[in-house]
Amino acid sequence: MGGENAKSICPFCGVGCGVLRADSGKGRGWKAPVNRRGELCPKGVAAYDVLEHDDRLTEPQVREDGDLISVSWDEAFARIETEFGRIVADHGPDALGFFASSGCTNEENYILQKLARVLGTNNVDNCARLCHSSTVAAMQSRFGAGAMTNTLSDLTEADCFLVCGSNPAEQHPIIFSSYLAPAVNEGTTLIHIDPRENRTTELADHHLPVKPGYDIPLLNAMCAVIFEDGLENTKFLRERVSDVSAFREFISGIDPHEQAEVAGVDPDELRTVARIYASADRSAAFTGMGMSQHRYGTANVHALLNLALVTGNVGKRGTGVNPLRGKNNVQGASDVGALPDVLPGYRPVTDGDARAEIADAWGVEPPAKPGLTEVEMTHEFGDGIRGAFVFGENIGATEPNANRISRELDSLDCLVVQEIFPNETTAHADVVLPASSWAEKAGTVTNTDRQVQRMRPTSDPPGNARTDLDILCELSGRLANLTDEPFDYDEPEAVFAELTRVTPQYAGMSYAGIGEKSQRWPFPKGADEDSGGIGVLHRERFSSGARRAPLVPVEHVELVDEENGEDGKNSGRKPLVLTTGRVIEHFNSGVVTRRSDVLTHLRSTDALQIHPNDAAERGIEDGNRVVVENENGRVEASVAVTPSIRPGVVFLTFHFAERLVNRLTGDELDPESKIPTYKHVPVYVRRLE
Repeated sequence: MGGENAKSICPFCGVGCGVLRADSGKGRGWKAPVNRRGELCPKGVAAYDVLEHDDRLTEPQVREDGDLISVSWDEAFARIETEFGRIVADHGPDALGFFASSGCTNEENYILQKLARVLGTNNVDNCARLCHSSTVAAMQSRFGAGAMTNTLSDLTEADCFLVCGSNPAEQHPIIFSSYLAPAVNEGTTLIHIDPRENRTTELADHHLPVKPGYDIPLLNAMCAVIFEDGLENTKFLRERVSDVSAFREFISGIDPHEQAEVAGVDPDELRTVARIYASADRSAAFTGMGMSQHRYGTANVHALLNLALVTGNVGKRGTGVNPLRGKNNVQGASDVGALPDVLPGYRPVTDGDARAEIADAWGVEPPAKPGLTEVEMTHEFGDGIRGAFVFGENIGATEPNANRISRELDSLDCLVVQEIFPNETTAHADVVLPASSWAEKAGTVTNTDRQVQRMRPTSDPPGNARTDLDILCELSGRLANLTDEPFDYDEPEAVFAELTRVTPQYAGMSYAGIGEKSQRWPFPKGADEDSGGIGVLHRERFSSGARRAPLVPVEHVELVDEENGEDGKNSGRKPLVLTTGRVIEHFNSGVVTRRSDVLTHLRSTDALQIHPNDAAERGIEDGNRVVVENENGRVEASVAVTPSIRPGVVFLTFHFAERLVNRLTGDELDPESKIPTYKHVPVYVRRLE
């Protein structure tokens, strides 16, 4: 149960640290399954700071004559019933789009995806689409599961860490300080692949400053070195891998020296790290959004999977390929079906047996046609999508091409937003539902290494706000009258019990079994509740059921940048490549963390990082104000001139609304996963006159 000092789980990154409210009002860590020594990062310490902030939404609102006005809950629900009912009647259920929340609980996301499907559409997605959908697509197709192959605990046994496109020291600080750094200090070799030096690089033995968008040449070159030197794991290739001959032939055409230069890294250093990774008894790869958020992000991850398979670093402790997930429940929201092409447990919506099983539990069979992804839905706003329900996500700031999104949000017949603070999305809403913060609700969340943990409330929602689950259940019951399907649950535990019946990976879990510990999926029905679940995946067989996983040749696609700006201001000057990321003090669009005085004071930088050579060419000095622009939009920023970023690349964080980076990102999507291109954005930088 809850209480002022209830043990809960931090609401920010995917690490899943235990946090409780100290007498001082600050967050204090408790010895939970992940932060076993009770550690917290600055965000966790400040997690309770903004719960009683003056900006909290406390009354339902509807838009009248252009303005949002406070109304009763019944009036707000009635508006949604009327508008969504009319849209379904006039255009069909696929004219609705549902945006789930990877910052909210499994139970809440389960209810929202159930509502969408009971109404007759698979148009439901969550922000995993924006961060790791390409990772999941590649791993699901090859291994049968798109999650971390290993556990944080067993990864400390690795002899080599290969960290690709991730900065865990800043983005997943407790994973870094409690698991990775101690292992490195005891002798594990850390190899860091990233376009810039950052806090993770400080501990690395080797750094490959890859050009953004050139991971495939780098990883292919590493595979080529491994085969040239005879370092491949022939036993593993023979017993657990398919299509080996075709891959050998493909790799034989790779010149490691040439491809290293294409990737912008030193060929000799690349050979060194390839040999270290392949020669270690146990090598573990970690991957982040620097690999996934690309036009060919899925192909990037396929290239990394090849490296793990060639060396036999799958299916045992201290190895594997381990995506570090972003938000506190981005894993769980996907597990329970808040995705447009799969049902709970990642079973395709096209699978008739899976739909029949769901129908037995719900009384309604889900539709068989895959829905639109999150970004595809925004592209259809005002056309194919006429109404949208946005739950706990600030899509007005986090979607690519924010200027377009702002226009298209206004083109909807009805936009409903369930939120705790005003933001760039509620500014366009027709109905705003005041919801509960993380500390005002109960439920479960699933962290980056598949541990399901329980959240417990410390207080009630302020004013006339309600808990997210109460809102979703009442609204679902009202809307589902269109199909006579009730949504009657008296508490989150009842939702979880149903969820486990239709989500195979969670089948054996229970609230009692989780307690103050965790249960990790896969947790089959009938498993010992004290077992904790299965840790290392793919030991004897891959999660797909297959004994072997294929090697897949991955060709690099050359990226083309425009040479000139449309307005002539940048004529003749080659653009720089913008890449983005987090700082330790803030989180995602910053709607919550920017309201913390402590975190805002602590923030390390929100400046544009630029290499001295690029700055000198443009007459820019440290501390100058600059314009960063392209065909999508423009932002202004201060400059930090630093050799820590490679020439030709600039870096900005995406936490600050006053210079919203997503005004610069475009609409290009990975063809397989439909993830946007956030990490290779051509921009022009000029000194602000």
